[in-house]
Amino acid sequence: MRKWYGVKLSLPQAVSLSSEVIARSGKNQNDKNGVFYEIFVKSFYDFDGDGHGDLKGVISKLDYLNDGNANISSDLQVNGMWLMPINTSPSYHKYDVTDYYSIDPEYGTLEDFRKLTSDAHKRGMKVIMDLVVNHTSSEHPWFKEASQDVNSKYRTYYVWADESADLNETGSWGQRVWYKNPNGEGYYFGTFWSGMPDLNFDNQEVRAEIIKIGQFWLNQGADGFRLDAAMHIFKGQTRDGASNNLEWWKEFRAVMQETNPDVYLVGEVWDLPEVVAPYYQSLDSAFNFNLADKIVHSVKNGTDQGITAAALATDALYRTYNPTIIDAIFLSNHDQNRVMSELNNDTAKAKSAASILLTLPGNPFIYYGEEIGMTGEKPDELIREPFRWYEGNGEGQTSWQTPAYNVGGNGISVEAQDNDQESLLNHYRKMIRVRQQYEELVKGNIEGNEVNNLKIVTYKRTFHHSTLQVYHNISNEAVTVNISGNGEIVFASEDGAIMNKSTLTLPANTTVLVK
Repeated sequence: MRKWYGVKLSLPQAVSLSSEVIARSGKNQNDKNGVFYEIFVKSFYDFDGDGHGDLKGVISKLDYLNDGNANISSDLQVNGMWLMPINTSPSYHKYDVTDYYSIDPEYGTLEDFRKLTSDAHKRGMKVIMDLVVNHTSSEHPWFKEASQDVNSKYRTYYVWADESADLNETGSWGQRVWYKNPNGEGYYFGTFWSGMPDLNFDNQEVRAEIIKIGQFWLNQGADGFRLDAAMHIFKGQTRDGASNNLEWWKEFRAVMQETNPDVYLVGEVWDLPEVVAPYYQSLDSAFNFNLADKIVHSVKNGTDQGITAAALATDALYRTYNPTIIDAIFLSNHDQNRVMSELNNDTAKAKSAASILLTLPGNPFIYYGEEIGMTGEKPDELIREPFRWYEGNGEGQTSWQTPAYNVGGNGISVEAQDNDQESLLNHYRKMIRVRQQYEELVKGNIEGNEVNNLKIVTYKRTFHHSTLQVYHNISNEAVTVNISGNGEIVFASEDGAIMNKSTLTLPANTTVLVK
């Protein structure tokens, strides 16, 4: 068994911790709480040797994510995975679907997907998949027929300009939205670009088809969906008049729960918290972009820019819509510059960001490669580069794209970090286990915990009258603060933390839990 790196626990305690964690790491499929890992399949692991990642590659690397063994600490021990789009698509990213009922042949088959979900479930892991239904590909058979025949039933599956349409209309971020039909008459609406024509959700047949698609994938073994562009479903309805979006997702969720009562739905609602909040009437979770920005900017600058205040405010706001919310927290995703690039390749700061993420309320989502410090900045292809398993080349390393950032040979790989007790990878492994050791961190509420020092991010997490005080020193120097109440240090991410009655000294970039 691997040494219990960095955690201030003895080895027997570590074994006990893992046993306790595995019991609630997803084996109970009714429990929607957990740590999720976002996978761009194309970049993850290449099983068949064609340079592109595939579902068999994900299956072959399940031990990396969660090996299901309570007595081994060499996996991440995440509770679930989010697969970026896997449906048939003409693009590299696959956010423009041409067949909702198939796996893109580049990734594998339906049989591969069923095996992946079955094997994941045996390890206590959930599998949620990207459901992209705001739009299809312009190469989808529905759109091809609709664009060529004004009398086709599929014509009304899309949004076409009428005589009152303003063809110079722009979208919510100033983008062009009306495009000339390349195959015939008229102009069609596309929120994102011409290759992604919006579906017309005013059409009951469209809504029925999307529900059928959701049911199909739940019956294949999916545990839920990440709902792409969840606020853009009805034309022009994002901030103002978004009630149709909310009602649609309520309708969708109700039918999905008939298929799987424990279905987990997390929405992409990329906006301010007051816009996100109403979606908790319809969904289990929504990604907290505002909090992610606070975490990354605070850690980058070494001074707290309001992390706890933001977490408290969004928690209170969201609970006005649903008292049982599960926030979806993260640091970055496939649409944003990678965290390590934002943190200027500072591993100590990346550890602090991870520690904050993994001690806040909600379900933490980890973007693939974040745990080994992969870098990357826009354009999108460069933030979705091949995952680095090795310092050089090796079996399963994807090669669909020549990386500009993660080129290997610089310690940013699983191979380089696997046995390094001080590595970022092992910090993630450690912090996930620490999170899962304490129900206060998994399910507890959050309260303020003032120390009057902007170098310290602090809050309390309480569950069933048991409270943990959480302290993060996000600066590059040791800090001593006065703390209230009695307690003792139960965890420190680095050596050197000292508690002396009412004072706590934290080394640079260190997280401490007091109970």
